[in-house]
Amino acid sequence: MTSKLLNLARRLCAVGILAALAAGPSAFAAEDARTRDEVAHLLDYLGHSGCQFNRNGTWYDAQKARAHLEEKYAYLQKRDLVPDTQAFITRAATASSMSGKAYEVRCGTAQPVPSGRWLGDELQRYRAAHAAGK
Repeated sequence: MTSKLLNLARRLCAVGILAALAAGPSAFAAEDARTRDEVAHLLDYLGHSGCQFNRNGTWYDAQKARAHLEEKYAYLQKRDLVPDTQAFITRAATASSMSGKAYEVRCGTAQPVPSGRWLGDELQRYRAAHAAGK
């Protein structure tokens, strides 16, 4: 019985490895130049926005928010957890990794919006502008 379980475990392990390899290099790839450029743009956009950033119930100015997200980005980079810009938004800029509370952005007198949506909208604008050759 023990050898049957061992053989099954080996087969399952081999299937897992093959599935990961079949997913292609992107499954394990570190971030590329496009991702670094896009994340840098999003950080600059936030830092120069003049908006406020709500983190764990406290509103911070744009520069402090940018610094916080830069720290989270550096942490994720060291662990190869930023394969694309959406991963940065999802893993670093959407919610507190400590409390799980969602981040918000408030610009002027407008109602706060989820930071993931705010950054995602800017990412779409940025990509559209670059696709148009601007």
